[in-house]
Amino acid sequence: MPDGDADRSDTCDPGADADTDAGTGTDLGARRDPAASPAVVTVGAATVDRTYHVSNIPGADGGAYAGTVAESFGGVGANVALAAARLGRSAGLVARLGDDDVGARVATDLDGSPVDDARVRREPGTSTHCVILRDDTGKRSIVTAGDSASRLRLDDADRRYLSGAEAVFLTAYNPDPVHRAALELAADTDAPPTVFDLSGRLAELAGRGASEATVDRWVETADLFVVGDVAAESYLGCTGREAAAELRARGADRVAATSGPDGAVLADHTGLHELSAVAVDAVDETGAGDAYVAALIDRWMLSDASAREAGRFAAAAAAFNVASEGARGALATRADVESLLADR
Repeated sequence: MPDGDADRSDTCDPGADADTDAGTGTDLGARRDPAASPAVVTVGAATVDRTYHVSNIPGADGGAYAGTVAESFGGVGANVALAAARLGRSAGLVARLGDDDVGARVATDLDGSPVDDARVRREPGTSTHCVILRDDTGKRSIVTAGDSASRLRLDDADRRYLSGAEAVFLTAYNPDPVHRAALELAADTDAPPTVFDLSGRLAELAGRGASEATVDRWVETADLFVVGDVAAESYLGCTGREAAAELRARGADRVAATSGPDGAVLADHTGLHELSAVAVDAVDETGAGDAYVAALIDRWMLSDASAREAGRFAAAAAAFNVASEGARGALATRADVESLLADR
């Protein structure tokens, strides 16, 4: 299940409409050469996640009790980049942090990670952060706040960085101007393959993420279109196999329609391929979709694996991650995935 399947919300800056940053902040990782793009470049948030282990996930007007509270680092863009790095791919992140304490902590975490942070910058504003409610079964709900991610814009250096990659990933939670710029880049015949993740309901994206018209464009433009059940129901009115078939009919090249523990349907020119999940005792589902997507990029976009081979590999990577707490609780190496599959 993609990380964005749970409810999330950001506060957007209504004045941040320009397609490029004003350049008032500072780039992190300036010691690295920004012209040398890594194999996988992701565009999205890097956050601090505060997870409340609750007695139950409350509904409207309901309540819950949190027995423990823990903090960790997350964000879809950062998670996918780190997951790709754990699988052995060089990876980089394009992101915007605020100039607050949260931004400083995230910057320090990224600086000590294997992810290239040359295109991560700190600008005035509040860093995006998440509150996660997780119950005993690993199910969770997510609320996002802070305006740094919603104010991200791609500048010329970002565009060069994306163009030099072997694969590019964007989540629907990126602001619409970012997607418009990325769509323009993806239209180039020499552009690297692009993966788009419709990571939330259309209502969640309104005012801070991709518009429905932009999602329509990604269906026809992305080399891989990823969608979970919650987002598929919102966008297409169907899920699973029906969603995969509908997206292919609308012009999608490759599709991954994910259903968490119920598996996924992968679709390409060879047909629809139903794949089961790899069964494990789930501790925390947060980040499972991010680990899954990173593995699909590794095996389906950058290798010669078939849809079935790539889907099985990705399912194992996601299963490995849900067995520990946090979005990055146990990001798998290639050896981890192969060992888990061998046991099955």
